[in-house]
Amino acid sequence: MTLALPAPRAGGMLQGGEPFRLAALWLMMVGGAFVFAEPSPYEIGALGAIIAFAVTGGLRLRAAHGPLLIVLVVYCLGLTIAAIPVLGAPQVAPWVAVSWYLAVTMVFFAIVAVDNTEARMRVITRAWTLAALIAAVAGIAGYFRLFPGAFDLFTLYGRAKGTFNDPNVFGPFLILPLLVAMQAFLRATSGSLIRAGAVFAILLVALLLSFSRGAWVHFALSAVIMVGLMVLTAETAAQRFRILLVVAAGFVLLIAFVGALLSIDKVAELMRERASLTQSYDAGPMGRFGRHAYGWQMALDEPLGIGPLQFTRFFPEAPHNVYLNSVMAGGWTGGIAYIVLVAATLLVGLVAALGRTPWQPFTIAVFATFCGLAFEGQIIDSDHWRHFWVLAGLLWGLAITKRVAAARETS
Repeated sequence: MTLALPAPRAGGMLQGGEPFRLAALWLMMVGGAFVFAEPSPYEIGALGAIIAFAVTGGLRLRAAHGPLLIVLVVYCLGLTIAAIPVLGAPQVAPWVAVSWYLAVTMVFFAIVAVDNTEARMRVITRAWTLAALIAAVAGIAGYFRLFPGAFDLFTLYGRAKGTFNDPNVFGPFLILPLLVAMQAFLRATSGSLIRAGAVFAILLVALLLSFSRGAWVHFALSAVIMVGLMVLTAETAAQRFRILLVVAAGFVLLIAFVGALLSIDKVAELMRERASLTQSYDAGPMGRFGRHAYGWQMALDEPLGIGPLQFTRFFPEAPHNVYLNSVMAGGWTGGIAYIVLVAATLLVGLVAALGRTPWQPFTIAVFATFCGLAFEGQIIDSDHWRHFWVLAGLLWGLAITKRVAAARETS
């Protein structure tokens, strides 16, 4: 059974201001392509979208948002308390402020997803895809030096970073649009297959040229989870067979595509270097994984944490583990709250992904992307990645939407 769409609230404000809200949401998501300074265009767009929804009556907290609000407040309070002794240190106060702001954006998306869900998710999908294409084309242009200055603008250490500061953030940002393009192959007509194929090819090239091992694993894991859920939730055996057949054919084409890309000597050389499971900075007592072990031992002795951005006072580099970083930056309170937030989001996201709704394919793609991102967090500090909070907020909102629609059907 497919759940009915949640109807707009009466009174005209939700209905009458919706085009304005959708436009603000679109601008916000497209701004996600440009993360090279703080505040970034995304932050400015987020503020504009929140104001647009607020002044037109589009923000409505429900009781089901309560658990999310509690966990986020506890997490941010943990960061704030741990930051007090080191507030005079460089960038600590702005870092804490950004953390609170990102938590607000998560709540915003958890609210946005509940009303007019299908139209809003369509806007988010299209705008995120456009943002990913802008960033990807910039990264490809930079890597291949397609115009003067492109390499200096859009690469870092010989790796594509597009319109981001870091290739390791750039790569994961592309993954949700990649999964959405994959879904188009499973459900689309011949015309849309061509469009989806073009989008997928551009984004895949950019993902590979980021040379981010974490992003590669993230994409592979998310793709497997998405396909598995699509097979599990398919309504007929014929649909399951079609999904598996298209995936098999697509895998063959993917191998051929990557093989062609590796025929370029410059790409092949860096690919061989980055494809290794461990790099020189991973190994040794103070390498990435050594720091994790010492960091967790230190965290047990620091219940209040050491404060945001203070890990490098004790170790050569940042934690490169978001769960460890949350404990070190926010103490046991902030760290446990962050872990609970991720675990709870995975749980509500799975429930939402398994629900029969018109937007189920999109929910599955968002959930699969978040799963990969949660896994990647073991080797990277992703707590200030804007799209982490967007994905998490959407999953909460989509889960709440499912409950609202189910309650409406039984009333």
